[in-house]
Amino acid sequence: MPRKLLNSELNRLTTDEFKQSAKYPLVLVLDNIRSQHNIGAAFRTADAFRIEKIYLCGICATPPTADIHKSALGAENTVEWQYVNNTIDAIQSLKNERYNIVTIEQVENSMMLNDYLPDKNRKYALVFGNEIKGISQEVVDSSDYCIEIPQIGTKHSLNISVSVGIVLWDFVQKIGIL
Repeated sequence: MPRKLLNSELNRLTTDEFKQSAKYPLVLVLDNIRSQHNIGAAFRTADAFRIEKIYLCGICATPPTADIHKSALGAENTVEWQYVNNTIDAIQSLKNERYNIVTIEQVENSMMLNDYLPDKNRKYALVFGNEIKGISQEVVDSSDYCIEIPQIGTKHSLNISVSVGIVLWDFVQKIGIL
């Protein structure tokens, strides 16, 4: 029977090593996320895949808070983040830096995540929206691509923290990070 590894055996980076390490050309844009637990989970997933940065927009809470820390488990101290009041301002800034804006939303003519092939030589900003209202039409209109996570059950959406995990995993696999 295999033995469960101890945390000390996982060879993870220290906080200082993480901050000094090269990051992958992916950023998250969280658009009006109301749950601090979802924000914290996004930080933790961003840390797991060593992405560049998280943009917290609109009504998103910002670290430090006890609720963000509860699910981030310290990743709010490793992953670079910035608060931007208006999501469109964050998107425009990222476009100016030559990021492809990829909105994760159910829209007409969206591409299914499993069919989308990111270019390894491009930078991507992945936009995730409010738990109830999703992403505004204005943000959708500002996007280069709209991707949808295929679903076959009765619910109309996934929790944002689950969506962030699925999409980041898919991207890092396809662009060869892991």
